[in-house]
Amino acid sequence: MKRRTIRTSAAARNSHKLLKKKTLRASSKKNVLPPDPDAPAKQAQMKFYEEALKFFQQQKFLRAKQSLERVLEGPSKELGDRAHVHLRICEQRITRPPVPAVKSAEEHYTQGIALMNLGRWDEAREHLDRARKAAPKADHIVYAMAALDCLTGEAESAMQNLKVAIQLRPENRYHARNDEDFSFLQEDPRFTELLYPERDGSAN
Repeated sequence: MKRRTIRTSAAARNSHKLLKKKTLRASSKKNVLPPDPDAPAKQAQMKFYEEALKFFQQQKFLRAKQSLERVLEGPSKELGDRAHVHLRICEQRITRPPVPAVKSAEEHYTQGIALMNLGRWDEAREHLDRARKAAPKADHIVYAMAALDCLTGEAESAMQNLKVAIQLRPENRYHARNDEDFSFLQEDPRFTELLYPERDGSAN
């Protein structure tokens, strides 16, 4: 018996293809996540957060605080937590009284001495340098710099500054004799010659 092959019509083949496409579309739709209803609110929240960071970096803490408060109204907990951290810093900076500007030579000198007493050598030197630039002939400022040099182990600079301070005001020689800040130089013969010129008959 002759075997017959099963033939399908063109319409049947097309129907099968359409059915296959519908099945693929249906399965792909199952993998698509539904749209996030909070997406617009999250975008606005992120915009306020970025705005707050810009103000924060510019040290405009009041404006940063206002933007951060808007961030807290948004739906993202992660952004809200970050905003809380920056908000606390802003509130501290806003309530902190402003540091008065130090401008004159005497103000720099006073600040430098206060920092020396606290052992904050680098900051003290910065203020004394500014004081000396503003008043290069002020013997008490040069004397303080000599003392600071001695406290930080700068023997050469200490000797030079002390010599200048004595030249500007000879009385500084007697102050230095009993000043504990110069104990580092007590064993240096140059220090002895500078403070006790009468011992070898010389004068500085």
